[in-house]
Amino acid sequence: MANDLMRFSVAMPEDLLVSFDRLVSRRGLAKNRSEVVRDLVRDALVEDECAMPGVEVAGSLTIVFDHHANDLQEKLHAIQHEYFGNIVSSMHVHLDEHMCLEVIVLRGHTELVQSIANLILGTKGVQNGKLVLTVAEYHHEHD
Repeated sequence: MANDLMRFSVAMPEDLLVSFDRLVSRRGLAKNRSEVVRDLVRDALVEDECAMPGVEVAGSLTIVFDHHANDLQEKLHAIQHEYFGNIVSSMHVHLDEHMCLEVIVLRGHTELVQSIANLILGTKGVQNGKLVLTVAEYHHEHD
C-alpha cells in the first residue's frame, strides 16, 4: 500500500492556481499538477529532514570571491584541508580576470556541514554563497 496513489483535493485562490499552472508548464511535458505537487512535497520533506540534528547529509556550497583578495585562497584551502574528511570534492571556475566561483561538495552530520559552510561563507573576501543540502535517502514514517 506504500506506493498506492491516494487522492486528495486542494483549494487555493485562483491567482495562485494560475501561477502554479505556469510553474507546471515550465517543468516540461512529462509534468502535470500532481507530479509537481509530489515534487514540492518531497523537497519540503527532505529540507525538513536535513534540518534535524544528527542527520547524515550531503551538500554543495557555491561561493563567489575575488581571487585577488588578501590571502583568501590560502584561508579557503586551509579550511578545506582541516575538514578533508567532510569535503568530498571542489571545483574552481574563473568567471573573469578577478572573480572566481567555487563549488565545494560536503558530507557529514547536518550541524558539522552547516558549521563548515558558515566558516567558509564567513571568511573575509567571500562575496556570497549558498549551501544546498540533501539526504541520500528520505526516511518517511510509515503508519
